[in-house]
Amino acid sequence: MKQGIVLVCLLLLRPAASSGGELFDRFFTGGTFRVDLYHTGTKGEERFTLDRVIREGAWPGHRVNLVDTLNLGEYLLSVTDRATNRLLYSRGFSSVFNEWQTTDEAVAGVYRTFPESVRFPSPARAVRIALARRDRRMEFHEVFSAVIDPADPVQVMRERGRPLFPVVPVIENGPPAVKVDIAVLGDGYAASDMEKYRKDVSRFVEAMFRTHPFRERKKDFNVWRIDVVSDESGIDIPDRNIWRRNALGTRYDTFGSPRYVLTEENRTVRDIASAAPYDFLCILVNDSRYGGGGIYNLYSTAYTNETVPGVEWQMDYVFVHEFGHSFAGLADEYYTSSTGYNDFYLPGVEPWEPNVTAAADRERVKWKALLAPGIPVPTPWEKAAYDSVEAIRGKLDRLAPDYYTKREPLQTRAMEILRTSRYAGKVGVFEGAGYVAQGLYRPSVDCRMFSLSLADFDPVCSEAIERMIDFVSDPGGK
Repeated sequence: MKQGIVLVCLLLLRPAASSGGELFDRFFTGGTFRVDLYHTGTKGEERFTLDRVIREGAWPGHRVNLVDTLNLGEYLLSVTDRATNRLLYSRGFSSVFNEWQTTDEAVAGVYRTFPESVRFPSPARAVRIALARRDRRMEFHEVFSAVIDPADPVQVMRERGRPLFPVVPVIENGPPAVKVDIAVLGDGYAASDMEKYRKDVSRFVEAMFRTHPFRERKKDFNVWRIDVVSDESGIDIPDRNIWRRNALGTRYDTFGSPRYVLTEENRTVRDIASAAPYDFLCILVNDSRYGGGGIYNLYSTAYTNETVPGVEWQMDYVFVHEFGHSFAGLADEYYTSSTGYNDFYLPGVEPWEPNVTAAADRERVKWKALLAPGIPVPTPWEKAAYDSVEAIRGKLDRLAPDYYTKREPLQTRAMEILRTSRYAGKVGVFEGAGYVAQGLYRPSVDCRMFSLSLADFDPVCSEAIERMIDFVSDPGGK
């Protein structure tokens, strides 16, 4: 049996809570370890190298659900006890690097390096950490390992002194160990912008908890605001030759997409975020270009200034949509907007994301338990009419001053098609998802992961979100 098959069986089939809290008390000390890495390569090739190991504050995560049972993410971190080879902890995640591997730059053979981090409870004794990546059949194969000894003062650094910026509770429903903890950081907010930042955090947190299913599960969350101050207002916009001294290094034009906002300054983000107990990170950027980003178990970003009257709701859409990526591993369900990716999903390979599928039959679709009774599979919808509208909208220049004026009638028509579709509101298998018009399918005609609107998450996405809430939090905890 291949090593990758063995690894995935061990990590996904072993009961996550077989030892309960006793496993945590026996093998961990209550703190947090962060391992910083460099991820280098090009298309079809990658290598990890160890940067540093840092001992942070108290472990904010669940103390029973230590082994990942969700099977999400391009990569899988595993932590095993070196003496007994017992699996102690695992988590799935995705990275900037694996997205970059699908871009023109990587296809051309360019090599690049991206900094990354993995976090886990601080071990009581030496552990072996390993990173595995999925192959074309979605099986994990080990690509990196290292031994971490908490007793080695040279290998393990202690976090530096007091927090760099103040941490303020926004929502506090209980101890971090039994809640989902979100840390919100601002970028491009100068000292004079901090009142705006506080209002922005309140606005976007409220927007998330107005959205199903977060609305019904608000009591399972804590939200922490970190008051990060930048030297200048705004963030980098390379295609306009605009460069700011912003604290977190976020920028537009990631992978050549004007609206895609990420940062490569991982160390800075992690050092600042370590002041708060967090399971997930959100970064608000103080700029006015429509944009954001979200990578599973890394962070989400969203813009916070809208200068066009009447479309302020787009900021709320972006924040919640991008958090869906980073929180629950949800895929983009749209397929008509341009991206910087090439063949992000391989033809004929079932994606790991819970809300897209390559299976166009009732028995193999991953959400078959949620299918509406008697609904045709694949499910017909008004795709030709929708595509004709999107083809016109796709030719508009999003950065042009008259963009929204020209877009408005097209947006109205597209939403009318989705709203009046024969199977609107029902779970089926609708063609068009994951950046491609054919060969991939989504669960519903419309969803927060599909259209540029304030639609709720559909039942399949909602179930994935609730699974994550249940896994990270303790719904019965206080």
